[in-house]
Amino acid sequence: MSVQQADPLEDVLTLVGTTSHLSVGLVAGGRWALSFEPPPGVKFNAVLRGHCVLTVEGVPEPIELAEGDCFLLVQPRAFTLASGPGVRPVPAGPVFRAAADGVARTGSGEDVVFIGGRFGFGERAQELLLDALPPVVHVPGRTAEATTVRWALEQIAAELRERPLAATLVTEHLALVMLIHLLRLHLAVGGPGGTSGWLAGLADPIVAPALRAMHARPAHPWTVSELAGVAAVSRSTLAARFKQVVGRGPLEYLTGWRIELAADRLRRGEETVETIARQVGYASVSALSNAFKRITGVSPRDYRR
Repeated sequence: MSVQQADPLEDVLTLVGTTSHLSVGLVAGGRWALSFEPPPGVKFNAVLRGHCVLTVEGVPEPIELAEGDCFLLVQPRAFTLASGPGVRPVPAGPVFRAAADGVARTGSGEDVVFIGGRFGFGERAQELLLDALPPVVHVPGRTAEATTVRWALEQIAAELRERPLAATLVTEHLALVMLIHLLRLHLAVGGPGGTSGWLAGLADPIVAPALRAMHARPAHPWTVSELAGVAAVSRSTLAARFKQVVGRGPLEYLTGWRIELAADRLRRGEETVETIARQVGYASVSALSNAFKRITGVSPRDYRR
């Protein structure tokens, strides 16, 4: 069965309003270690030169970071960057407050060079995206699959170094490109810690076609049999696999995604509830209201207010 396919990752990143902000760079050398407080938002760092060790609160094993490696700290946890084991860390805050010309320095020399920043998301990102990821996403840079990430890092470094016109805007857009590729790579290679929910479904050959079809046509009156046809498996196989991988059945997932789309349109306040109901697959306002209240606890009109 041929059916239009969509990109659920793009849909979710657009819906949650992803933004990026680059922070002060870091140059370190010799024996050094910095301890960081739990950051707001999703922290990212990339190693432009050298290597170091990342230790994250609640993650049992330290992570070796080599040149070209990136990591996303998905949850607000304290972490330490160090030249190696056995070095007593100093608080990172004063080091970064003393930064000059956009660069903080610690230790002696310039063995290691970092860029970093954070990604900001809208109010629904925690449940829709972040809860589906492990606490730390580490993407090694020295692999063929990471070519685009390395390119983005090189471009960001050049913009920060040369500061041409609109450099801040360019680097923030490049950081978003990097985020998307980091998530793609994590899904493709099944990185440590794995994924859950719909993100895990995107990496599953049976579940992914059904997910893409629902995102392409959320207002379509999908049945499990029709979605099974899209995935080229039996109805029972799709239902069982979808529940196992995503954590809920296909039609339950579809209802949840429709409500997310409706809530997004309600927040914008540009359309009537009647129009929104039709757009997301409900024949009447009452049908949308019943589903909306069952999932969110409030009616669409109360949610909009």
